[in-house]
Amino acid sequence: METTENLIIEHLKRFQAGQERIERKLEEVNRRLANLEAGQASIIQHIGHLASADAQQQLSADGFDQRLERIERRLELA
Repeated sequence: METTENLIIEHLKRFQAGQERIERKLEEVNRRLANLEAGQASIIQHIGHLASADAQQQLSADGFDQRLERIERRLELA
């Protein structure tokens, strides 16, 4: 009977050790996932800033186009 109890205790200890390893790995995976999500949010924010800068440059180019058209009309080039 004592041998059976010792065997069961040993098996339970192994199961517990395995479960602890799995829990540590899961915590690591969760940390890494959180880092990836933070990086993705940063990239999305950067893309938004780039889109804003692109829109501002387009507005500036449109303004130059309008000025050039007015100059050409005044000089009767177009």
